Amino acid sequence: MNNTPRGNRLHIAIFGRRNAGKSSLINALTNQDVALVSDVAGTTTDPVYKSMEILPVGPVVIIDTAGIDDVGTLGELRVQKSREVLKKADIVLLVIDASGLQDAGGITAFETELIAECKNNKLPVVVVFNKTDLVDREPSQQLEKYQKQLAVPVVALSALTGQGVADLKISIIRYAPAAWDDQTIIGDLLQPGDLVVLVVPIDLAAPKGRLILPQVQTIRDILDHDAIALIAKERELKQTIDNLACKPKMVVTDSQVFLKADADTPPEVLLTSFSILFARYKGDLEAMVTGAKMLDQLQPGDKVLMAESCTHHRVEDDIGTVKIPRWIRQHVGGELQFEWVSGTKFPENLEQYQLVVHCGSCMINRREMLARIMQANAAGVPMVNYGVAIAHLHGILHRALSPFPYLVAMLDGK
Repeated sequence: MNNTPRGNRLHIAIFGRRNAGKSSLINALTNQDVALVSDVAGTTTDPVYKSMEILPVGPVVIIDTAGIDDVGTLGELRVQKSREVLKKADIVLLVIDASGLQDAGGITAFETELIAECKNNKLPVVVVFNKTDLVDREPSQQLEKYQKQLAVPVVALSALTGQGVADLKISIIRYAPAAWDDQTIIGDLLQPGDLVVLVVPIDLAAPKGRLILPQVQTIRDILDHDAIALIAKERELKQTIDNLACKPKMVVTDSQVFLKADADTPPEVLLTSFSILFARYKGDLEAMVTGAKMLDQLQPGDKVLMAESCTHHRVEDDIGTVKIPRWIRQHVGGELQFEWVSGTKFPENLEQYQLVVHCGSCMINRREMLARIMQANAAGVPMVNYGVAIAHLHGILHRALSPFPYLVAMLDGK
């Protein structure tokens, strides 16, 4: 990630009046002392570009700007340079000192004019009320008022204590422009001409006359990267590979038939599942792999949330309501308290659960999935997705992560 070209990074511009806490906010977002913090107004002069990583957003460029209320001839030039940053930004964070909300200096023409300019340029903007640690009453009492007044998303936080920073990261993910998180499903793992065998079971869960969305999207991504897709059912996988003149680069299987695919795939051929590919494509695969460790720590009686992003028709031996809960019970050696949510519903009170097991998230976008991961992380609750969980429960997670050697090394503690 450190070598990601600047042009491929999300550009986050930090605006605000002098001493609003812009530099402190940058340090809080990155959890590093990367920006100079001072009580002296006007510490930041010209725009400063900092390439860095904000987890789980990914590689970004933070643009630290001078105060939009800078004064004098030189100050006006600084403000002009700062406004030029709007042409390069993907999203703007407008920082306001929350301790000034109680007087006339809370929201001024500086902020309203900048918000109007962002809207005219169709540039996403999030208002950040900083320094909530200096405010006596709960800032949330005023958030709704200002959100209606400004007609933009509003977040309250303290860069000093860190409270609310996770909410800001979620807002960055939610409101960043759609193109920033464009990723491939499998294409970056392939070279032109590589052959990929896709294992697609045809059972009660398979829709009649068609393939499911992750399978179709994976096929398209393979073709878009000038590779070759070959499709077989799990019972024909071994025969398919044996009949090939050259072994395939990779086998991608439905997670429900992981054991069969593992047994029939030569050890030198990479193996993974659609769900694991989508854990990376739609979210954070490393976080899901880390969350799998919680499966070994569950105790009988623990609460587990099973979350799906769609509301598909349930079949008799449904993967989310029957199979995975059964495998987890067998792994734990006792009964657990399972709860289920589906579609756009996702509970706020995640603290009551010991683990969240999430589907492949093919029906929601990446920012929504990252927001859910952030929400679980803020609640201190691990999350694992279906494919990673199934591979771990079947004892083949190392094998299922073979296309991602850095994650295998992470599992081995290297």
